[in-house]
Amino acid sequence: MINTVLLQVMQNTVASDSLGTTPPPVTETSMPYLEVAMKGGPIMIPIALLLLVAIYIFFERFYTIRKSSHIDMNFMNQIRDFVHNGNIESAKSLCKNTQSPVARMIEKGVMRLGRPIRDIEGAIENVGKLEIYKMEKNLSILGTIAGIAPMFGFLGTIFGVIKIFYQISLQNSLEINTISGGLYIKMITSAAGLLVGICAYAAYHYLIILIDRVVNKMEINAVEFIDLLEEPVK
Repeated sequence: MINTVLLQVMQNTVASDSLGTTPPPVTETSMPYLEVAMKGGPIMIPIALLLLVAIYIFFERFYTIRKSSHIDMNFMNQIRDFVHNGNIESAKSLCKNTQSPVARMIEKGVMRLGRPIRDIEGAIENVGKLEIYKMEKNLSILGTIAGIAPMFGFLGTIFGVIKIFYQISLQNSLEINTISGGLYIKMITSAAGLLVGICAYAAYHYLIILIDRVVNKMEINAVEFIDLLEEPVK
């Protein structure tokens, strides 16, 4: 039996060679990503919205934090000169004209000059907490997206499985055409949800790192201001 099948295959091969026919070459086609994404179904809409919100929050916070991190290296030297010379109004004016969290902290300390050091430290610390809160604004939303997006993807997976069993029950068949629609929903939504979640998670922690750097600069300048108040006037 096997020999007969092999003989038939060899005869067909010889016949095709004699006719000069060759199998058509296999051409590689690029995957239409947008078309594939559309096959994910309605669940892709909230995932796409979460992606847009995450992108907006990331860039808005990124530029805000970068702006807050720009500190003039000569700022504290000028404050020291003004304070030692008793020129408090010039120190206040310099702080108001310098748009940065450090300047707003030092301005509050300058306004408390003449009071005990502990009161000045407390005023500076309170302003510092407010500035940190401003920088962290909406970051919690980014963290929430990092957790919710994969859940939407998992929900799409459940919908895909339901669609597969529904099609099987209708057609009573396990052919690939029967289950392909559900598989599209299952795999595409899972991948999209995970991708958005990973991007939001990475963006959140990257912004946290930037904020930590700004907070470190704020603490250094606050300590430097308290030190200059305790320096003996020459």
